[in-house]
Amino acid sequence: MGNNTGPQLKEEADNQASSRKEDHIDLAFKSAVAVTQADARFYYEPMLKGHPDDTLDISLGFLNKRMQYPIWVSSMTGGTEKAKRINHNLGRICGEFGLGMGLGSCRQLLYEDKRIEEFDIRDQMKDQPLFVNLGIAQIEELTEGKALDRIDELISKLRADGLIIHINPLQEWLQPEGDRIKTSPFNLISKLLEVVDYPVIVKEVGQGFGPESLRKLMQLPLAAVDLAGFGGTNFSKLELLRSDEIKLNAYKDVFNLGHSCEQMLEWIEQIKRKNPSGIKCEKIIFSGGIRNFLDGYYFIKKCSHPSFYAQASSFLKYALDYEALRRHVILQIEGLKMAHAFLDVKTYEG
Repeated sequence: MGNNTGPQLKEEADNQASSRKEDHIDLAFKSAVAVTQADARFYYEPMLKGHPDDTLDISLGFLNKRMQYPIWVSSMTGGTEKAKRINHNLGRICGEFGLGMGLGSCRQLLYEDKRIEEFDIRDQMKDQPLFVNLGIAQIEELTEGKALDRIDELISKLRADGLIIHINPLQEWLQPEGDRIKTSPFNLISKLLEVVDYPVIVKEVGQGFGPESLRKLMQLPLAAVDLAGFGGTNFSKLELLRSDEIKLNAYKDVFNLGHSCEQMLEWIEQIKRKNPSGIKCEKIIFSGGIRNFLDGYYFIKKCSHPSFYAQASSFLKYALDYEALRRHVILQIEGLKMAHAFLDVKTYEG
């Protein structure tokens, strides 16, 4: 048997090589790319390292916990029939691969537990970072009603690590049933941070933050600022699409207001250069228009502040099928490792 192993393997290898060459011939013309398609963000350096393996450590610490990869599952859903399966699958994927996650809006859980099973994913998450999520309108409502302890109860019930506050005045303004915010979000959050002992993340919902808003946020002792930049799911546009034709035509340019992650990164770097000692925010989360691991890697490597990246729609796309979701995550992680091995990010000049 030993004498036949070599020739047999050689024959199999020859057959595979032949098949591969046939594929190459068939696909050669379809595989051509234009020079203008080259990704101008990176230097591709194939000479310096071998392929990465499982020993490559790209983990990071967050709130005395460890994320095995700098990937965050963004706040998405709750209050629907599919929400329980989606959230539990997302929690399970975070527990398996060591990721962090923010829940969708937990507003309905402030006053009743009817749908708590949809959000109760700590067992699936294991010990990975998990945050509940409320809008700035709810923070104002609870502050005025002297009922901030409801947030503590919510965090305790869901065995979460902290609170995400989403800032969405434009969405609320466009939403027919939207809330009206009376106090500046900065003042509300500043006062909240003075009286609570849980970590707080502040995020936008698709428009991003202007330079003065970022400057204010970076001065607060936040666990993170989630940029949620222009270029991803735009909830202002979503609300307009729910409205009547007259309102849509009147306000159709409003949802184009906002700032990309690229713009906000430049402002964050300027803020840090001007006042490095005044920065109290621990982490930056890049989200909004993050299509894949290349986008995430680009922003993480280019940002001088500790950071990771978040995605929502790409996870939601596969969230109902755990095996498909698992394959998607594995491919994103492998791609991220590839980027660490072979790509250098072009930095700002001047």
